[in-house]
Amino acid sequence: MAEKIGNTPPAGAASAALDFTGKVAFITGAASGQGREVALEFARAGADIVALDIGEAPEYPHIVDVPTDALTSLAGEIEALGRKAVLGVADVRDSAGVQVVVDTAVATLGGIDILFNNAGVLGYAEVDSMSDEALNATIDINLKGPMIVTRAVVPALKAAGGGVIINNSSIMGLRGGRRLSHYVASKWGLVGLTKSWALELAPFNIRVVSIHPTGVNTQMNDSLATMEGSTAEEIAVRSAGNLLAVPWVETEDVAALVLWLASSKARYITGGQYVLDAGLLSV
Repeated sequence: MAEKIGNTPPAGAASAALDFTGKVAFITGAASGQGREVALEFARAGADIVALDIGEAPEYPHIVDVPTDALTSLAGEIEALGRKAVLGVADVRDSAGVQVVVDTAVATLGGIDILFNNAGVLGYAEVDSMSDEALNATIDINLKGPMIVTRAVVPALKAAGGGVIINNSSIMGLRGGRRLSHYVASKWGLVGLTKSWALELAPFNIRVVSIHPTGVNTQMNDSLATMEGSTAEEIAVRSAGNLLAVPWVETEDVAALVLWLASSKARYITGGQYVLDAGLLSV
């Protein structure tokens, strides 16, 4: 993860004007990167947190290797903010494991109000040399995973009388990408899920949206750089194409968008795609 660039907002800026007191936010891929920042911002805004992460990197090399104590340290930060934290070590591909986390969260915190489907992987592969491992892991984690988690969480959202589901797609969920066809397919798939769930769940007062960041300054950039024999900064400059003079956006920027979309200020927004791209898709 590189040094932050530009006028990065201070901690708490995303949550400063928003109040989630009494709410419970369920976040996948919560131990690092975008998920961790979103979890902390929700906690700063008054929400209790359900933090789910795989706990250790499995066989697929593009999953960010997060320290095994990362969830524990996140819980400490959340509790230091005066909020409760339920930790869940589970693979989003594992229906039974996810259900245990959901059941524990409901029993401990009383329900779930917000779901941020964030867990995902990214790796380069040309279509004619793509391994089954890369194809299956990318589709299963990025697309099937949100389906499994959402299936488990929706009953709690219905029981709460409504809620919000935010799917973390990508700019690659709105365009194509070289050596990324498996990733692109998974992220376009999230758009289809978003629109379908928005239709299906509107009668239950459940809103569903997707967000589409350009490159984000997280540990995943370091993994990609290692694969390419380059640095994260060099890859970002070569590939980003952002109109604004930044190679990527920061996790704080993602958190600001997620919290606003989850708030009552966005109460009539559902089914849409929200771009955080530094102007990339304008060209």
